[in-house]
Amino acid sequence: MKKYIILFALAITTIMANAQTEDTIPVLMETPEQMQEDLQQVLKPTFGDYYEGLTRKITFDRMIPPYGLEVTFDKTVHIIFPAPIRYVDLGSNRIIAGKAGTSENILRVKAAIRDFETETNMAVITEEGSYYTFNVKYADEPEKLNIEMKDFMHDGIATNNPNNSMDIYLKELGRESPRTVYIINRAIYNTDKRLVKHIGSKRFGMQYLLKGIYSHNNLLYLHTSVKNASNVAFDVDFVRMKIVDKKMVKQTAIQETVIYPLRAYNFVSSVGGDKTERTVFAIDKITIPNDKQLVIELFEKNGGRNQSFVIENEDLLRAKEIDELKVK
Repeated sequence: MKKYIILFALAITTIMANAQTEDTIPVLMETPEQMQEDLQQVLKPTFGDYYEGLTRKITFDRMIPPYGLEVTFDKTVHIIFPAPIRYVDLGSNRIIAGKAGTSENILRVKAAIRDFETETNMAVITEEGSYYTFNVKYADEPEKLNIEMKDFMHDGIATNNPNNSMDIYLKELGRESPRTVYIINRAIYNTDKRLVKHIGSKRFGMQYLLKGIYSHNNLLYLHTSVKNASNVAFDVDFVRMKIVDKKMVKQTAIQETVIYPLRAYNFVSSVGGDKTERTVFAIDKITIPNDKQLVIELFEKNGGRNQSFVIENEDLLRAKEIDELKVK
């Protein structure tokens, strides 16, 4: 009898074990294609190194390190750049930014939403071709509210550019990079040579001279000087450049072509008494017919001490060619 009872117990135990095994084994009804897709989803990374096509990894020497910037809702952060701002991009609508009034090189930044948690970014391009990037986060009390950005293009080792960095190009300068134009303008200004000695005007205690004409690629550089020998400050209204006929009887808009400077290095709004100021203008490379001339006029604001001088085509043709490899 014991023998039958033991056999019966073993049979019940085997049946229960088989039932448990059948309960734990899933029934696979997927096709091979579905299985492959599920496998790809499992293996797909959750961070940013997965791309659908053939890719090449961006190395760290290609990266432009961003600056850290804190903003808040109740206060405005002001960033002063070394050159006029040409482009601003905001990573999200959690921050707002804009130029400060009539200033061209001061950017106002603040939070559009209180206590936003996710970090965002901002990028700025300035007129001389510098590129700045920022990682922006929210802070109740930002540590820095007024920030002055350094001209990092030529400040030695402490640069914010990647190795072998590419130039930024702006439409009005064509194939000349703003960085090169900036370097040439600065070099002409710092060298301060007088290559042209026969072009200028002098009256009313003022002297307006053309000190040099330089050429590089498709641009001309005009080095000018304003000397105020009087005790009354000369407030600059504007400078006008135009090509006119030599035998122009009546001044009309049809008979003149206005030349707009692309860049002006050290353009001042006032020349104090017994002071001298210099400016380097960059313009498109031009030549003019022999029956025309280039006139440069300097106008005084609320005054009559206006100055002007004439540049002939032969003066433009004698422009000194600049070797950018020797420019410091």
